[in-house]
Amino acid sequence: MKTIFYPEKGQWDLLCKRAEISKTDLDDLVKSIINSVRTEADHAIFRYSEKFDGVPPVTLKVTPEEIRESAEKVPDNLKRAINIAKNNIEKFHSAQLMTEAVIETTNGVKCWRKGVAIEKVGLYIPGGSAPLFSTVLMLGIPAKLAECKKIIICSPPGKDGKISPLILYTAKLIGITEIYKVGGAQAIAAMAYGTESIPKVYKIFGPGNQYVTKAKELVQQDGISIDMPAGPSEVLVIADKNADPGFVAADLLSQAEHGPDSQVVLLTDSQELIEKAKTEVEKQLMVLPRQDIAIKALSNSRLILFSSLDDCIDFSNLYAPEHLIINTCEPDILATRVINAGSVFLGSYSCESAGDYASGTNHTLPTNCFARSYSGVSTESFLKKISFQKITKEGIKSLGPAIEIMAESESLNGHKNAVSIRLKSLQND
Repeated sequence: MKTIFYPEKGQWDLLCKRAEISKTDLDDLVKSIINSVRTEADHAIFRYSEKFDGVPPVTLKVTPEEIRESAEKVPDNLKRAINIAKNNIEKFHSAQLMTEAVIETTNGVKCWRKGVAIEKVGLYIPGGSAPLFSTVLMLGIPAKLAECKKIIICSPPGKDGKISPLILYTAKLIGITEIYKVGGAQAIAAMAYGTESIPKVYKIFGPGNQYVTKAKELVQQDGISIDMPAGPSEVLVIADKNADPGFVAADLLSQAEHGPDSQVVLLTDSQELIEKAKTEVEKQLMVLPRQDIAIKALSNSRLILFSSLDDCIDFSNLYAPEHLIINTCEPDILATRVINAGSVFLGSYSCESAGDYASGTNHTLPTNCFARSYSGVSTESFLKKISFQKITKEGIKSLGPAIEIMAESESLNGHKNAVSIRLKSLQND
């Protein structure tokens, strides 16, 4: 990790940059994958699965038998843990289902909005070396609560050509059984445009690497809705001299192990903490099973010393982290100044891992500065809001003249006439 002392504000934008694949190379490769899937459908899926996953699946759709067998491969203690997480996530996301009030804006004019589920949604669940069955909970539970009619999952198979039983078991637990063995940009393209085997959906959800994120960005340009740009994981920790360096190091490493393109950042006003945290990172890294991955992520990461916690929070708001941990004496005070962050963790014991798994909040969050303008996934992400209005005779009498004047001023006489004809009918009555 690179240590930076008291950076000038002119350097801050540069320090906020994440590691990236060459944009030209990334764009060209992902565009070619998307175009192949659009034109060749399943044939392209099989070809890319063999190229990127190392083995072509016999069939793309997971069979009911595979789903049933998955339960036997999940230990009972893990099943209990998954149920705890499931219950907490359901509690938190159920509270987001709200009925909005009917508002009478003028006598005889009532307006309201109704949340209606998006009919067909696709959930992308990262697999490979670390199959994220927790993401099934984070996306599947709000989709079920919103009552989406069709929910499908795409997830890359392992070297054995199968999806992890943890993903299959968790999906079945929450009531999702339409699952496909496909990952990467080709999975996003399949859900966006449909193939012989994989149905087209109206909105795509889920985190992924830079290829997946780029694919989501490109299909969005073609009119397919996505949840947000959610690429390589990241965490930013703000800590003071009183923070336990072991806790700080563990939080940094918990994100660094996600992938080689992940990024972790420590901001502090204590040089002593930086030195102790570096020592702890080296010590904990030695016993981390995903050490090689974490080392690559750490090479892209930073320890930054500022003169005050005020500068730390100002830098954090510019960086707009996916996860923000505030491990200081008075975290609630700094929390009032948070403007840009995906999810915030306050105090010594609020580790980011809690939000990743079981506290109840959602872990599908905006990365790469997109927390400046995007929220994380919620139940509302699976709903669209439709506005309604009902106008009585009294309402059109009261509101009509204002509409006529405004429509005429915009030279839209057809708009004006739609009101005028009604007002005249009431005069005749």
